[in-house]
Amino acid sequence: MIKLAIFASGSGSNAQNIVEYFSESNDIEVSLILSNNSKAYVLERAQKLDIPTAIFSRDSFYKSEEILKVLANDKIDFIILAGFMWLVPKYLVEAYPNRILNIHPALLPKFGGKGMYGDHVHKAVKEAGEVESGITIHYVNEKYDEGNIVFQATCELTTSDTPETIAEKVHALEYKHYPEVIESVIQKSFKNY
Repeated sequence: MIKLAIFASGSGSNAQNIVEYFSESNDIEVSLILSNNSKAYVLERAQKLDIPTAIFSRDSFYKSEEILKVLANDKIDFIILAGFMWLVPKYLVEAYPNRILNIHPALLPKFGGKGMYGDHVHKAVKEAGEVESGITIHYVNEKYDEGNIVFQATCELTTSDTPETIAEKVHALEYKHYPEVIESVIQKSFKNY
């Protein structure tokens, strides 16, 4: 069984979608959900889904390798970021080379980088007058949104779209594609899958 840990900072709708997608799998399971926000709704979702959780502070994440111990203890094979707002530190990237995936709510390299998350992205896309947006699934490195791109999907935008309607279109792409792409990447990464 290949074990996934999901890192999330907020609501956790993508995390729940991923858990539900793999709930019938005989090969992949979400074993742990971690958050840097003790009030994040993702923790309630995890409880309802019967997934163990861990909460960590900025100090423990950046000034120690405590998280590595938690991941090793649970024998985590792969890390999935689903609305996780912090930059992943070097020690974690090195411990999980090409085994950390993130989803970004825009077509990178446009609208990426520090501060570009959630509604900020959709507002920037609208203000730029873009005719399409979408999602980018990429490997994680030590810089925001700069890891190698694995997959992109697009949605058309119209002049009547608002940041809210753009968000709805992008969320639909996230829910449809993220679990499938995770599965595909894992199949390629773990040859004995």
